[in-house]
Amino acid sequence: MEWLKEYWWIFVILLMVGVLMNVYKDLKRIDHKKYMDNRPELPPHRDFNDKWDDEDDWPKKK
Repeated sequence: MEWLKEYWWIFVILLMVGVLMNVYKDLKRIDHKKYMDNRPELPPHRDFNDKWDDEDDWPKKK
């Protein structure tokens, strides 16, 4: 077990390589053209800024 204390970073690198390989394989399976053709419509954005318009601090033009 003495070698494990000295070479623990190799296991971390191997783990990172495995994770990156799986991410790459999963990303290659995504068909972005098909998604863009069939993407759902976004609902309209509601931020309620229209309520702040009543409290206008600017002077009114004549």
